Amino acid sequence: MLKKILAAVAVAAIAACGPASAESNYPSKPVTIVVPFSPGGATDIMARALSERMSLKLGQPVIVENKPGAGTVIASDYVARANPDGHTLLLAASSLGIAPSLYKKVNYDPIKDFTPISLIASVVHVLEVHPSVPANNVAELIAWLKANPSKGSYGSVGAGTSTHLESELFKTMSGANMEHVPYKGSAPALMDLVSGNINVMFDAYASSKPFINDKKVRLLAVTTGKRSKLLPDTPTVAESGLPGYEAMPWLGFLAPAGTPAPVVNKLHAALQDILKEPAIQEKFDSLGLEIIGNRPDEFAAFLKNDIVKWTRVVKDSGAKVD
Repeated sequence: MLKKILAAVAVAAIAACGPASAESNYPSKPVTIVVPFSPGGATDIMARALSERMSLKLGQPVIVENKPGAGTVIASDYVARANPDGHTLLLAASSLGIAPSLYKKVNYDPIKDFTPISLIASVVHVLEVHPSVPANNVAELIAWLKANPSKGSYGSVGAGTSTHLESELFKTMSGANMEHVPYKGSAPALMDLVSGNINVMFDAYASSKPFINDKKVRLLAVTTGKRSKLLPDTPTVAESGLPGYEAMPWLGFLAPAGTPAPVVNKLHAALQDILKEPAIQEKFDSLGLEIIGNRPDEFAAFLKNDIVKWTRVVKDSGAKVD
């Protein structure tokens, strides 16, 4: 009888210690960062820069896997269904929370199916126009659009993307009319803006910077609530003609729901150290990104508010994905 009791106690002790042991040994194999965009873009470049440093911090290879398509839904759904052990992570973008209100069927819940790790950075977005548009600030652009309701057209990097919703928020708040012309990426949209086929565009500063510098497009404002350190002399949309306007595209790390807290904390701590490195900060600046690096609970609260905001924009604007 004593042997049976001791055996039972041993089994219980092993069962109790199993998960904790697995967490303390994390990571026990390569970690995969799933990026919802194609290789070569700013998000992909950022992910690869971080993966190199994370490999050294975590003691395991950190691999970047690109899964583009469907407004980031494909990548998000993939990670939501992954094993919640911290070995599969999502480098999510703003569209994580936008997609469920735009697409008829999304198989993940952006809150229930993920564990936030850190909001890594905001993406500096700008409002720009073709030089033929007689506007040097947002107020003048709104006045021109209202006086010429059939002439305004804006390009986005795709239906359902942050540039699409930023433009719709602008239309709703200003009462100005613009026709939406969606593209498959920033490059073709910028080409049409430069050529005058469209005349307004919200875009990432990193993509537009060469055209702004060459005066092929005119920079009017940044979309964030306060001025960007990368463009300190450029006003916000809110202060240059549309009070209350704010749009902050973002990038952040999430894991599948149920990922143990010790694993999340280890990942967060590693990222905090990496984001303080001067080389990483320089890389982010070159990509038009401003580092945030907040706590998991702060990211969770931000995500909930962001989803509410953009769900309302979709409803008020009637934005659709064809």
